[in-house]
This record gives sequence, C-alpha cells and structure tokens, in this order.
Amino acid sequence: MTAVVPLPRGPYTPRATPLDLPPGAGTPSSRTVFSAAHVVADPYADIGPDDPAAVDWESTLAFRRHLWAHGLGVAEAMDTAQRGMGLDWAGAAELIRRSAAEAKAVGGRIACGVGTDQLPGGPAPTLAEVTAAYEEQLALAEEHGVQPILMASRALVRAARGPEDYLATYAHLLRQASEPVILHWLGPMFDPALEGYWGSTDLDEATDTFLKVIAEHPDKVDGIKISLLDAAREIDVRRRLPGGVRCYTGDDFNYPELIAGDERGFSHALLGIFDPLGPLAAHAVRVLDTGDVAGFRALLDPTVELSRHLFQRPTRFYKTGVVFLAWLAGHQDHFTMVGGLQSARSLPHLATAYELADGLGLFPDPGLAAHRMRALLAVHGGAR
Repeated sequence: MTAVVPLPRGPYTPRATPLDLPPGAGTPSSRTVFSAAHVVADPYADIGPDDPAAVDWESTLAFRRHLWAHGLGVAEAMDTAQRGMGLDWAGAAELIRRSAAEAKAVGGRIACGVGTDQLPGGPAPTLAEVTAAYEEQLALAEEHGVQPILMASRALVRAARGPEDYLATYAHLLRQASEPVILHWLGPMFDPALEGYWGSTDLDEATDTFLKVIAEHPDKVDGIKISLLDAAREIDVRRRLPGGVRCYTGDDFNYPELIAGDERGFSHALLGIFDPLGPLAAHAVRVLDTGDVAGFRALLDPTVELSRHLFQRPTRFYKTGVVFLAWLAGHQDHFTMVGGLQSARSLPHLATAYELADGLGLFPDPGLAAHRMRALLAVHGGAR
C-alpha cells in the first residue's frame, strides 16, 4: 500500500500510477501552442542576493527539450523565466542564445521575449532610450533566428505621457522588425509596474490603443498574447483583430474554453501553465485537432483548479509553483530558484499544488513526487 503524505490539511494517499497518455508527440495542427518555460537555478553557486542569477544551463535546456519532444513550442525568456524577478537582461540574453541553438538542433519551435529590462532604474528614461533598448533586444532575437515577442515594458510605462507615445514607439519597432512579431499585453496582476499600459487605466481605452497599433501594422503582427485573466475581454479583442492576426491566450484561468473557441473563432495558446501541463496539454490539443471538442475539454477542464491555485494572488508568484512541480516531476534535482523565489509561496500552498497535480496524474513517477513532498515537509514544516 502506498504510504500517505502528511499534508498540512490532513494525510493524503498518492496515486500509484501517472496519467496514461497515448503515445504520439506530433505538433498540434489546429492551434499554435507555446509553453512559456521556467529556468533552473544552480543551487551550488556561491552568490549573494544582489548578484546576477546563476542558471543551471543543462537542466534548463533539458526542460525545453522535454517540451519540444511533446510537440509544444517554447516561449523563451518570458515572465515565466523570471524576467524582472531574478533574471536580468544579461541572463535572458544568454538564455535566448542557448535556447535558439538548441531549438535549431532539435527542430523545435521557439519565440523569445524582447523588452527593455537592460535600462537602469531611477529617473524615468526618455522614449528614445526605451526604443533603443527594445531595438537592442530585437536585434539579438533576429540575429539568432527566433520569433520576437514584444513584451510590455516597465520603462515605457514610466516614459510615456499617453497613448500617442505607445502608438509611436510600437509603430517604430514594428517598422524595424524584419518578420511579424507577437505583441504581449501583460496585466498588472502579473506585474504591478505595468498598471496603465497602453496609456490608460481604463481597459476599454487601453484596448482601443492596443488594437490601433495592430490595425496600422497588420503585416508585422503575427499575433497577440493577452494576459489579463479576463475571458470576455479576450474574446472581444479576438473578434476585432484584422484577418490573419492570431490571438494567443495567456489566460491561465480560462484557457480550455478560449482555446476550444466558439462559432466566431478561437485562441491559440502561449501559457505559463503549459510548463507543468506540457504532455497533457499537447495531447489535449491533438484531440482537438480531430474535431473532438468534448474530448479536449474533458482532458483540460480538470486542470483549471490547479492552474487557478498556482496563479492565485499575488499572481506574479506563480513561478514558484511552476518550479516546485517541475522538481516533484523529476525535471530538476532541487527546489531552488533564481532570486530565492522558492520562498514566495507558503508550505500549505505548495502542499495543495502537490495534491492537485498528483490527482491529475501529472507526475511521471508518483513515488518520487511523494518522497520529495515528504522531504520538503520534514525540512520546512517539522515533524508532526
């Protein structure tokens, strides 16, 4: 009999076997699906709190190979990789270089975050400085042959005086881009410094500005990623996009219904929750490829409880749960994060994440996950 795990809210008996997914790792055809991927820290690096992140590159790249092997694309150097929360631009640039080379070697699809995080804090930068920072990162992405994702910029929030400055900045960048990019609207629940993006705290006004950028340069926009956790707004924006511009859902609360879509369209996916859900998510979308919407929903709907738990407020700390589950699943040998972010969620929160993930059958080796959960409880919770 499987030994129980003494979780804070009571004993839990782990499942004996993982979810039985049929073989097959082809790339989904009806939807373009990216998983935003986390980075693995080097737990033995002798660094201080103010030092640059120390990354375990082999384990980090191995996780990307895992995602590619299941047919998913990798969205690299995004907020899931702790951009602005432990990983600076120098580390992100190295991550892009290494992941781009790995993607080329294995034939994996990759898109990379392009932002302005090399700019220093302090006084607000000028718009010219913000534009130059974007251009530097855009050039790196294009040099390494990866699709750019124009990330929302904290610096642009500080520099812009209103919607017209966003329109001018993005117009310049889109003219500069050699190939169509993905535009990313990251809401303040993911990063409080992005409050008022697109020049207004009124979401209707911000949406109009966002759509105007796209309408004026549809040939330079492959798609948009909306991370507002607002399904109704995403559907509204999706229906107002020019023909040929895709909507990639970044809604980690409502992704099954948004990907499934309705009679007027659907969303593709670029999701942080697809980091821990990778194999299951890829299989579900392949089921959707056959036209079996009910089968797709039957696979993904049960995962929403776990996702909503990981992304609960303060939402920006969802990365802690993502890395925690990667450790339990055996994708890395430790639960250490860059910036010490492993301490950002409580022990009861992590215990619930374990129980929900195990219930879904996400762990390839449930016994290993249970052993690691017991060890974490023993060290951080004491004997009870």
